[in-house]
Amino acid sequence: MSDPTPVFDDLRDESEELDRLIAELSPEQWALATPAPGWSVAHQIAHLAWTDHSALLAVTDAEAFRTLVEKALVTPGSFVDDGAEEGAALPPAELLARWREGRTALDTALREAPHGTKFPWYGPPTSGASMATARLMETWAHGLDIAEALGVVRTPTDRLRHVVWIGVRTRDFAFSVHGLPAPSDPFRVELVSPSGEVWAYGPEDAPQRVTGPALDFCLLVAQRAHRSDLALRAEGPDADRWFDIAQVFAGPPGAGRAPKGAAR
Repeated sequence: MSDPTPVFDDLRDESEELDRLIAELSPEQWALATPAPGWSVAHQIAHLAWTDHSALLAVTDAEAFRTLVEKALVTPGSFVDDGAEEGAALPPAELLARWREGRTALDTALREAPHGTKFPWYGPPTSGASMATARLMETWAHGLDIAEALGVVRTPTDRLRHVVWIGVRTRDFAFSVHGLPAPSDPFRVELVSPSGEVWAYGPEDAPQRVTGPALDFCLLVAQRAHRSDLALRAEGPDADRWFDIAQVFAGPPGAGRAPKGAAR
């Protein structure tokens, strides 16, 4: 059983980097619109705080988490937005404190849980490492939306390997939520990390391949950029189709982002 500590550490570091970006924002900046329709900077942080709280309940209080899931089933189409709306209505200082306290409590709970424990979630039970990986992906993706609202360009790090991992593992899920059969064969995915290392997944001789920068792959699967704006290459019809439907987040298919122009 692999040690989950590295992903816990990377989640902490990703959160702290985002924290430094927003810690000194003015109330007007908290209210800035982000690329997510109807969501301000405050909504983005409120969503992270809400999901951290859900994860904390899943790790520490399974009964309370089941109650939360039952409430979600009453309004399946709006419970995520409702949580973000509620948090965004708080004064920025209170919202920031809530996010900090929640993510710190989750970090502690994940590190103290016995390795290999499976926790309930909004789908199949999940391990602590998988939960932390998903939280890192969301923190990174929503951090991108916040940075765009603020006019800031964030420097990518090799923490993106966790987002890549989810992106590769959710290939079949992306096909299924679009009502499409999953490809019968594995793809070869070869990506260049921010540090220059090559991250590779799947058989070397797979006829269908995905290649390019790891950052661009992460932007694609998190639906933060249109494929035409990314320096990714797909070989094979199924790999090419994946570029149109990839998503790492749970739930129904997202609308994605419109193309901005010529590929980088």
